[in-house]
Amino acid sequence: MRAQAVIGASYGDEGKGRTVDWLAASLGPEVVVVRSNGGAQAGHTVETGGQRHVFHHIGSAALRGAATHLSRFMVSHPILLAEECAALGAMGLAPRITADPRGWVTTPWDMMVNQAAELARGKGRHGSCGLGFGETVGRCEQTAFALTVADLWSADLRGKLHAIRSAWLGARAAELGLDPHDGPLEHASADGVLERFLDQCAAFRSRVELSGDAALGRQGPVIFEAAQGLLLDQGAEGFPFVTRSSTGLANIAAIAGEAGISALEVTYATRCYLTRHGRGPMEDERAIDGWFVVEDATNHANPWQETLRFGLLCPERLGERIAADLGLGRGLGGELAITASLALTCLDQARGGCLAWLERGAVVTGDADALAAKLVEAAGLPLAVQFASPNNDFTTQYR
Repeated sequence: MRAQAVIGASYGDEGKGRTVDWLAASLGPEVVVVRSNGGAQAGHTVETGGQRHVFHHIGSAALRGAATHLSRFMVSHPILLAEECAALGAMGLAPRITADPRGWVTTPWDMMVNQAAELARGKGRHGSCGLGFGETVGRCEQTAFALTVADLWSADLRGKLHAIRSAWLGARAAELGLDPHDGPLEHASADGVLERFLDQCAAFRSRVELSGDAALGRQGPVIFEAAQGLLLDQGAEGFPFVTRSSTGLANIAAIAGEAGISALEVTYATRCYLTRHGRGPMEDERAIDGWFVVEDATNHANPWQETLRFGLLCPERLGERIAADLGLGRGLGGELAITASLALTCLDQARGGCLAWLERGAVVTGDADALAAKLVEAAGLPLAVQFASPNNDFTTQYR
């Protein structure tokens, strides 16, 4: 069985969602999009057929009728899944959703601790999304307080949640030096929070079917959809300004092995410039409005990640990190045959058709074809598709 995968090549926001949608358009409505890492903090935007949606849980081909599978490496968020399903329902969409029972689950107390800790850091904030993803991972690594998707079907769900609230919450707040009665934690012990979350877990059960990752080998065409980007991988430089998941091929190779997938075609997505939403180091950071007119209707300034940051893309460094990820994936994938290509997005934002990028630290300018040629040379990979419009109805594809 052959599958597709889409991976962000930088700090996220590269256009992974629209690349997934583009791939699905040629594969038909039986496609299953597999979320291979991260959680609901993802924000993958697709605009096509007169519809627009920012995907958080649901796979980014849902506008084309595709199903979604939440893998064991995806952290589910019942509160936010309900909101996303409601938004899609208003568009007349109700995608099929399956989830591996082993996946971890975010609770309201993870969100509260995340937000309280971030506020307490003051000027030293990490730039977290405030949705509790990192706290969920940390809590679930402590076996006594892990909450899995399977647990949402457990007769003892109330007891498990009570233990998280009564034991884990206080210990974690003390560990971080947080006041458990102030700020985001002020109402953490309220019974209403627990009861409301139990209702949200019931809603999750009504929308989601349990299905292991191994079953993917018996379903329709598969597209793995990664979240964040290679420069935010938990093993990347810049801790703690990274995410607590594997953002490249590692998880995908593991799932493919379990599902009996024998071949994988990976598309690495990149904007024609560099962005980062949140704090932490950047390969390059500068004003780019001399070359680009950036229009981003998704990444608004917010109290947690603040404003979107910009820089120029360095094709050589992008090629190096893609090569490293391919090497890792091939090493972990055993007999999995991996091929790769590139997707180049946001070309419509080039001012007057002239772009800029970095070569050996110097700014170089040229048109879209020149940048594409440089990326192909640096990565040693073919270009699969270019996007020169925010709407996926208008693309230039090469395969």
